[in-house]
Amino acid sequence: MRKWIETTGRSEEDAIAAALFQLGLDRDDVSVEVIERAKSGFLGFGGNPAKVRVSYEVPGEDEEPSSPAPEKAPEPAAPKAEPVPEKKAEPVSPAPQAEKKAEPAPREDANRLQPGDEVLIGREETNAPKGMDGQPLELAPAGDPKAARIREFLAGLMEHLQVEAVPDIYVSENGYKVILQGRGLGAIIGRRGETLDAIQQLTNYAVNHGQSKRVRIHIDAEGYRAKREESLQRLAVKVAGKVVKYRKNMTLEPMNAYERHVIHAALQDYPNVTTYSTGVEPNRRTVVAYAPGQK
Repeated sequence: MRKWIETTGRSEEDAIAAALFQLGLDRDDVSVEVIERAKSGFLGFGGNPAKVRVSYEVPGEDEEPSSPAPEKAPEPAAPKAEPVPEKKAEPVSPAPQAEKKAEPAPREDANRLQPGDEVLIGREETNAPKGMDGQPLELAPAGDPKAARIREFLAGLMEHLQVEAVPDIYVSENGYKVILQGRGLGAIIGRRGETLDAIQQLTNYAVNHGQSKRVRIHIDAEGYRAKREESLQRLAVKVAGKVVKYRKNMTLEPMNAYERHVIHAALQDYPNVTTYSTGVEPNRRTVVAYAPGQK
């Protein structure tokens, strides 16, 4: 069965990347239709975002859009004549029992749909990053001056960029970890997280400027970095399989230092494969090379 989703981003590529992250698919597994092209504003913000429709195949589902067919079936007069003799059986008890059974059903559905517990649980998972020891980090105390400065700077920056996002600030082993929560955060993530990296650098500079003791501030938006890391790991294994199969080196697209590190780490124990980087920033790439006997 063919399904599709619509996503937005600062550019067409950003919108496509956002859809691929949500679906967990590769570019070759989907088809893309550009609905609206991006119109840039001041420094890439304030304009109209790009909007794309990404279609993908779901082999396990056989749902067909023929649902209106059964609705046309009760139109003939024949089935209407059948319930006429059944009117004699109206006083029978099954009729009220059906009504009684219908009552708890909507109550259960209402209990599942009305409360926002399920949504809140998902947010708590994203809002509870873990430290190096695997334990959840704690929110920064209300009186923390560094946390207050981080919140003030990001609130002003988000307002200037016309993005509705709220920072949740946690205390980590070597500084602070900030999770930006909101809607339509594709504009502050950017292509492969480039805009998010720029916001992180600006925040570190603004908070540490003129301070004798510097702190490290790590910024993420709704778990984007974790999703990106998982996507790169899948890409690395997929490319390594092709390298071993065809015994031919493959060069990946340009990546920043962190993304290249993820590729190297994912394939460091992959048999018959080695990795190295080539080129100059910002076009430095990772090469996945065939190396027989490499462990």
